[in-house]
Amino acid sequence: MPRRRIGFWYRLAAVIAKPPLVVLFKRDWRGTEHIPAEGGFITAVNHNSYLDPLSYAHYQYNTGRVPRFLAKAGLFKAGFVGTMLTNTGQIPVYRETANALDAFRAAVDAIERGECVAFYPEGTLTRDPDMWPMPGKTGAARVALLTKAPVIPVAQWGANLAMPPYAKTDKFRLFPRKTLVVQAGPPVDLSRFDGLEPTPEVLREATETIMAAITALLEEVRGEKAPAEPYDPRRARQEQRRKAAEGGTK
Repeated sequence: MPRRRIGFWYRLAAVIAKPPLVVLFKRDWRGTEHIPAEGGFITAVNHNSYLDPLSYAHYQYNTGRVPRFLAKAGLFKAGFVGTMLTNTGQIPVYRETANALDAFRAAVDAIERGECVAFYPEGTLTRDPDMWPMPGKTGAARVALLTKAPVIPVAQWGANLAMPPYAKTDKFRLFPRKTLVVQAGPPVDLSRFDGLEPTPEVLREATETIMAAITALLEEVRGEKAPAEPYDPRRARQEQRRKAAEGGTK
């Protein structure tokens, strides 16, 4: 979406959000050359703080290609926030309802109109103790394989240091001033899935490919290696229950 078509409401959101971001944080933006200048595309972004949608939106707004986020449907009913989400063209996600496919259709329609749709493939804030990406859900891969749109991986770091996820105390850590790092990479190579039926196995493998690209970027940003296996909270809970059961039998 060219800058001239960003529209009043997105510009208003930028006027409100950008000044505090500029004042409170330093920025380290990388890889903007990978954001397509035209045509529909997908971005797949890691999620480690309630603040990081703002840092990522700021990054991409300045490229002139604003993202359309998929967000929980309930947020669209939340007063001023709901008004802004609706009028800036964000996409409501109705989980486990008869309207669950609406977000998928809206994402496809937006891409076919030449827009950017931003996915957080993990579907929630990471629960990895070290803030690495978790396994992703298949929505981004499904839309990518249907539309053939490029998938741009995006890694970000720093928002989690200012607003740690799930913190019970000291929820805001603004000082010393944090740096919000956002890095986009080249399109994920999904060519080996061309022509294949989108079976659960194909979608899972395509999703793993997307998540691996995000994780590799985050390794570069952080200057360290991610674990060989991504943290799976469901598997972690099962392991905890298993250990608790074994402990109870001794």
